[in-house]
Amino acid sequence: MSEIYLGRIVAVAATPSGRAAALYRVSSRSFPNRQAEIAANGESVAIVPKPEFESDIRKNPYIAYNCARLMAGKAVLANGSHADPVAEKIAMGMPVRDALALSLLAMDYEKDDYSTPRIAAVADPKEALGWLATVRKNGLDVRSFAFEPGKVIHLSTYDHNTPSVRHVSDFDAETAADACEFVMGKGAFALFTNPVTAVAAVQDPDGRFALATLDR
Repeated sequence: MSEIYLGRIVAVAATPSGRAAALYRVSSRSFPNRQAEIAANGESVAIVPKPEFESDIRKNPYIAYNCARLMAGKAVLANGSHADPVAEKIAMGMPVRDALALSLLAMDYEKDDYSTPRIAAVADPKEALGWLATVRKNGLDVRSFAFEPGKVIHLSTYDHNTPSVRHVSDFDAETAADACEFVMGKGAFALFTNPVTAVAAVQDPDGRFALATLDR
């Protein structure tokens, strides 16, 4: 198989031992000088420009945002600021499907030069479901997938931009750090070009989500 540029990627997975996971990868050709930073409380992650590249935000306001939130026993990962309203709606008791659909519909695709879709993933271990959602210029899709140990399913801003079982592949990570390594360049993800940074939320043996990041 040949290499392909997918842009930003979200994924949901179950580790080989059956623990829930959600992953996010920034792949970028235009703004590669970014990094992921875990908040002091360990409950969220932001994508921000690397030092000396802060001015990039003036070129594109969409490149810095909270990309991960741990909320109500679930992990929410996304390619933009919609991660916050999705997580907050879930915390208020809204079903995951509705939180994704309402937040994406309200915020719509990004109004940049590429009409970049907004994408999101939610890992819901209580229901044993992973959710993938996107709003594009030509549609809105929200879909759940039953967790299968050792399998990951991804959704991206370009090309693989509809939630589909066609995008299921093997997954061998057991920790959040290992999951970051995986989504940055292992398995099927090795075919996806221009990796910049990765974030992963993976349940630990006690059932709580742990966050990890990995920058190129």
